Amino acid sequence: MSFLSETLARVQPSPTVAITALAADLVRNGRDVIALSAGEPDFDTPETIKAAAIAAIQAGKTKYTAPDGILELKQAVCDKFARENGLTYTPSQISVSTGGKQVLYNALLATLNPGDEVIIPAPYWVSYPDIVRLGGGAPVIVTGERQMGYKITPEALEAAITPATKWFIFNSPSNPTGAGYTRDELKALTDVLLRHPHVWVMSDDMYEHLAYDGFEFCTPAQVEPQLYDRTLTVNGVSKAYAMTGWRIGYAGGPEKLIAAMRKLQSQSTTNPSSISQWAAVEALNGPQDFLAERCAAFLRRRDLVVRLLNDCPGITCPTPEGAFYVYPDIAECIGKTSKGGTRIENDEAFCKALLEENGVAVVFGAAFGLSPNFRVSYAASDDALTEACARIKTFCEGLS
Repeated sequence: MSFLSETLARVQPSPTVAITALAADLVRNGRDVIALSAGEPDFDTPETIKAAAIAAIQAGKTKYTAPDGILELKQAVCDKFARENGLTYTPSQISVSTGGKQVLYNALLATLNPGDEVIIPAPYWVSYPDIVRLGGGAPVIVTGERQMGYKITPEALEAAITPATKWFIFNSPSNPTGAGYTRDELKALTDVLLRHPHVWVMSDDMYEHLAYDGFEFCTPAQVEPQLYDRTLTVNGVSKAYAMTGWRIGYAGGPEKLIAAMRKLQSQSTTNPSSISQWAAVEALNGPQDFLAERCAAFLRRRDLVVRLLNDCPGITCPTPEGAFYVYPDIAECIGKTSKGGTRIENDEAFCKALLEENGVAVVFGAAFGLSPNFRVSYAASDDALTEACARIKTFCEGLS
């Protein structure tokens, strides 16, 4: 009999975390590695937010809080949803957790039963299927091909829905592709969901503020108000506010769901860091002007990386609408052999050889449910991105 639980056997460690850790180990051992594997802004947390955290410490705001967040932060989240998304929530409809991942985890574990299905568009964030499995549910993968901009069609969504479907997870702009759904594209999906009232919607809006070329972000309950009562709208301060380590995610949704998530959180982590919560209040209520400045920097980096990767033999790199990732196709590289003698049988072999031979850490496409591809995070300096792409080109030129 195994000491470990059967539940744990259903999941795998996060590939993005594993590759980032491997790259860090190589650097500590003296290797010259450029890591483009982590989904983390290279900008610092804004000074006003750091000052708010220091003020909270000095004021003694270091005690336990309500399990799912202080009232001040819940109100700031309500104000943010109203201001930016046209969604009206009260504090009793808001959950604050230790990062966006815990929000998703709480919601799925609080609602899934054995046999429940969760529709997940691919390419997907690596944690979605495993969190579903931890909750006892079954991931149902619907693939958005490159020819469709890595976005799923209404017909594909309709075909995936069964009487066992409990959730549809939606992420736009997307991790890992950066693909963003227009209002019309999203409306076509919500029209399908209206025909299936037993299906709940989980909208992961973490990259809301990273949108380019006039792309206008929208979220399902905003596009189709009839879905409001069965939608959990998820967001956080990690990406836009460069607060990944502060670990604050939040969501708005129906009170019965939020209460169930609170119950679960009260028996796991209890409250998020009190200091981080006060910092998040400032993030949401304070100056927002830096968001446009940083978005412009990411746009410049996106265009740089797309141009340089498309200059690499065997790589086709689409131009994404948002986030800070690109998801190049490497079908023409499969079956070749690297200069160092590695047979490139799949995208994982490509990425391992690229790291070992040329010192660039990226994440293989199979981790995100669509191959042969790899994900590049361009949340790095222009110089680092230029050098990394030059190394990728050298690697590709060495394939034979």
